[in-house]
Amino acid sequence: MQKIKFETDYQEGAHPKILERLLARNYEQISGYGDDTHTKRAKDLIRRVIERPDAGVFFVVGGTQANSVVIDFLLRPFEAVVCVTSGHINTHEAGAIEATGHKIFALPGKNGLLDVNELKNFLRHFYADPACEHSAQPKIVYVSNSSEYGTIYTKQMLKDIKAVCNEYDLILYIDGARLGTGLTSEASDMDIKDIADLCDVFYIGGTKNGAFLGEAIVFPKPEKFNLKNFRTLIKQHSGLLAKGWLIGTQFEVLFEDGLYFENAKHSNRLAMKIKDAFKDAGVPFLFESFTNQQFFILTAEQHKTLSENFDYKIWEPLDDGRVVVRFTTSWAMTDENVDKLIDAIKNL
Repeated sequence: MQKIKFETDYQEGAHPKILERLLARNYEQISGYGDDTHTKRAKDLIRRVIERPDAGVFFVVGGTQANSVVIDFLLRPFEAVVCVTSGHINTHEAGAIEATGHKIFALPGKNGLLDVNELKNFLRHFYADPACEHSAQPKIVYVSNSSEYGTIYTKQMLKDIKAVCNEYDLILYIDGARLGTGLTSEASDMDIKDIADLCDVFYIGGTKNGAFLGEAIVFPKPEKFNLKNFRTLIKQHSGLLAKGWLIGTQFEVLFEDGLYFENAKHSNRLAMKIKDAFKDAGVPFLFESFTNQQFFILTAEQHKTLSENFDYKIWEPLDDGRVVVRFTTSWAMTDENVDKLIDAIKNL
């Protein structure tokens, strides 16, 4: 049989409701670069859900573009960004931030999350150094929710990090590539309004939650920044789509009736089924995750057996012959395919 894929949450196309809307508009003559009524409505829908009518909302083609544009926009040439060692900008973006001339200070984390005490200690020691003016200056604190390991921040954790940012005059930026699954997790105590309240800028990921492509960068407190030329910088970073309505339409569909959160809940529900099956089989977790990314530690034999019929991400080989693997569910994953995986897990 053809292998069932659990490698990523962006391996399928787009939700049928998005396809229907795009097809309906295919022959419509629409202004370019997002200067159209559909994109403007999508922005208003996002403003409504975060309860910030004046928020700055900008669409870009992907997550790496979102991160590089936002960080480049917010930093002066001598300023830097702070993140956890496993942060996406530090591991999987091909040096995109460094390519803009900005240093990354990577700090140890806990289960993929930035620890507020590590952040405090770093900043305290940094500014206690009389020669700190000769170093790149930290200005942005970058976190992801959910993290690279599917773990999530609590509201108190983000409040604590934001308090440190306020103390040191730093900007808190949240990477929301998987914001939907982070917020709809059974372990989450936040909603998207809390995210808008707690940070200075964040983005809403569409690529990994039912859209073909596209992310929405949100400045919930636009009065803090001069956003006049932000779109110009997006263009310079090759993130501005000429047929911008393609992204605007997708976010319009995702946010007009709650589809964005429905997709994420679906992904999380199926991931919990997989998690329970591995737990019942006695397979250890790398981290305790309550989102659509699940990390397990397989023996070589278990890996060989499962890989015959299923594709998943090989995360890290261990010295003892075991292997850390990641199973990821998506908005399009079916119960039928998950049940086939569960049957295989039971026979390990």
